[in-house]
Formats: sequence, C-alpha cells, structure tokens
Amino acid sequence: MFALEGIDIGNNFGDCGMMIYDRERQDVHSGGSGCGCIASVFSGYLYKLMCENRLKNLLAVATGALLNTNSALRGHSIPAVAHAVHFSRG
Repeated sequence: MFALEGIDIGNNFGDCGMMIYDRERQDVHSGGSGCGCIASVFSGYLYKLMCENRLKNLLAVATGALLNTNSALRGHSIPAVAHAVHFSRG
C-alpha cells in the first residue's frame, strides 16, 4: 500500500514475524503470529535499542486476520485488524 502511494519505507520497516527467526540458520518459509511476535520482539530487542538511544521513534503496528474455519473455504474476504502504538524517546 505504501508503494502505491509512492512512499518507500525500505530500511525503516521490520516485520516482527520474520525478525523473531534467524533466517540464515532456520529454514522457515513464513513469519510468526503478528500479536505474539510484536510483543516478543519489542520487549526483547526494540525496547533495548530505545534505551540505548539507537532508536528514537518507533511505530509498532500489530496486525491480525479475523478468521474462522469456513471463510477461506467459502471464498470470502478475510477482514483484518491493526493496532498502532507510537513510542518516542526524546
């Protein structure tokens, strides 16, 4: 969606579902759950970077699909939800 608007997020974006794995050593072909991974990565890694003043602003957006067992089988669209929290260190 950013690319459609001409916005390059390039190096300013990290997917916590992928950051939780060592992609060079682990043979994973997808990421982890949005809400679980953002909590783990933030509390175990990103918060430390903020305390060390290596990150000054962080927008954490936890996403998730609102699935039930029949949606995909029936060809329905899958609604999603996202919660955003901005962390700032002056």
